[in-house]
Amino acid sequence: MFEGLKEALGYVVELGNDAVRTEVIEIAGKTYARSGGGSLERYDEADYAEPVTAATLTALSDYIENCHEEFLNRKMIIHVVSPTEVRLVSILDADRKRETLFVSNAIVSEFMFGRWYDQESFMIGLQANFQPTVDLDVIMKLAGNIEKKNDAAYSDDGCTQIVTMQTGVATKGDAIVPNPAVLKPFRTFQEVDQPESAFVFRIGDGDEPAFKLVEAEGGVWRNVAIQNIKDYLATLLADMPEEIQSMITIIG
Repeated sequence: MFEGLKEALGYVVELGNDAVRTEVIEIAGKTYARSGGGSLERYDEADYAEPVTAATLTALSDYIENCHEEFLNRKMIIHVVSPTEVRLVSILDADRKRETLFVSNAIVSEFMFGRWYDQESFMIGLQANFQPTVDLDVIMKLAGNIEKKNDAAYSDDGCTQIVTMQTGVATKGDAIVPNPAVLKPFRTFQEVDQPESAFVFRIGDGDEPAFKLVEAEGGVWRNVAIQNIKDYLATLLADMPEEIQSMITIIG
């Protein structure tokens, strides 16, 4: 009886040893390991660096100019992923993978298009989140001087709104709401010119003044922003030594 128990325990121990045993296999010059009958995992891969992160294009330029020894003798790509993201990545390595060394993510406007704002919030939002334009000045003047609805007449044909606004201490006048308005919200890196877009400016018909801006184009500004970023980075690279310029390609 005891002999049978001993054999059974020995069998269980042997199963445990098999479960923790690591099997090493080489396939096509690459080394893989498998533990306890699990799936194969590659373990001779090179370690990749964690990318440096920043919020500006200037930081990326400084890194390239002052830390290019980190990618010396390797071709690099500046990939303008979107109006708010730029990456510095390597060309394909021996395993046909890319290493990301630097990532810049822009800090952009938090203005919510298509949302109604009260008068004070709207005025603050315009001043904080838009570059000055002629139409922005017109909208700010109108939104800042409009009075409560009360008995004022609103005219709206779907494209143009006419409202009563204060024009002086004791005078009032009709003002035509500009539509579409050409504005430049901060939607990309602040080092580059912000792309302008058309927006529909609407005024609410409630008793209290309310305003909103609605995007009136199909996102063409994104292509303009990406091109602005590429042009800006190309200008920065042009001032660097030829050794650095020859290693970097800008795409977007």
